[in-house]
Amino acid sequence: MKRGLTGHYIPLPSAAGEKARAFVPHPLPPDPPLVLDHELQELVEKAMLALGRLDGLTTVLPDPALFLYSYVRKEAVLSSQIEGTQSSLSDLLLFEHEGVAGVPLDDVQEVSNYVAAMNYGLKRLEELPLSLRLLKEIHGILLSKGRGSKKEPGEFRRSQNWVGGTRPGNAVFVPPPPELLIDCLGALEKFLHNDPVKTPLLVKAALAHVQFETVHPFLDGNGRLGRLLITFLFCAEGALREPLLYLSLYFKQHRQQYYDLLQSVRQTGDWEAWLRFFLIGVEDTARQAALTARALMNLAAADEKLIHTIGKPAGSALRVHRLLQAQPIISIATASAALALTTPTITASLKHLEKLGLVRETTGGKYARFYAYDKYLKILNEGTEPIE
Repeated sequence: MKRGLTGHYIPLPSAAGEKARAFVPHPLPPDPPLVLDHELQELVEKAMLALGRLDGLTTVLPDPALFLYSYVRKEAVLSSQIEGTQSSLSDLLLFEHEGVAGVPLDDVQEVSNYVAAMNYGLKRLEELPLSLRLLKEIHGILLSKGRGSKKEPGEFRRSQNWVGGTRPGNAVFVPPPPELLIDCLGALEKFLHNDPVKTPLLVKAALAHVQFETVHPFLDGNGRLGRLLITFLFCAEGALREPLLYLSLYFKQHRQQYYDLLQSVRQTGDWEAWLRFFLIGVEDTARQAALTARALMNLAAADEKLIHTIGKPAGSALRVHRLLQAQPIISIATASAALALTTPTITASLKHLEKLGLVRETTGGKYARFYAYDKYLKILNEGTEPIE
């Protein structure tokens, strides 16, 4: 349903006679209300079913924390790639455990910040409702170091920003001016808390994401935080016990359609077209996440059986194998520290795993050698190739 503009334009102070205007969105929910026809209702049901299956998977995973450790980092890489970083999952794992960066330091620092912001937000959700205060705190972590650290981390912007172009006059989109931010954000916070009307979770997440990106409340990091908002909503409202659903890969694979639909909502009010795209993304992503979790679980179980065949050394080798499920790239030193085993024991265990074809030494026999759990990494790495 096309409603026309979902907000209004206001003129901005001009520079050298150039006309520019900012878009101020109407509060949610849409008016007139969303039309959930048979197709959309069916998509809502399919997406909720897929979410439920994914959530149920956490009860059968031998150790959900092992899967989450790497899966959260995959999401961090994907979300940051959309913003232009070239960091890979391997780059991030090396950086976190060894301080080594195979790409520009700012790129991998940005991804590392994302992991910290996500973990911080999920922990704070145990004490705080999803609110403007919490979003500011998470943003403070997201931009705490590296490229965005001088762009007012944890503070709503006090100056005009824009998307695309070199200035408001030639931008693709210009969000509300700073003096109107608090009104826009206050209305969004109310909507998140079912004021003025209770909104079904999937519809709420879809609408809130667009509204956040439209308001663009920070000088930097809006895209990453807007994507995190979706996952935080699912966890805050109990649809997921663990943060297992991230739409960054789906948005990355369909990024032009994603950007076009955001702009279309603003210009035509066709919320239903956006909701259709979003719901298909949730179902597809939940299904893929479940497949990934099962593939990793099956691989680890098969490899564990293989390790048992080596006899007495299997005990230490199994401990190293378990560590590799959380940290698929390790060095002898980090494994020794993490497992409180001696360097010779770790070295011997990794040699056994190497002979079984489970790990690969990646540094050509140099001092401070790294070992990669290749098959595990291959499953995790699907879709994380940097954007050309």
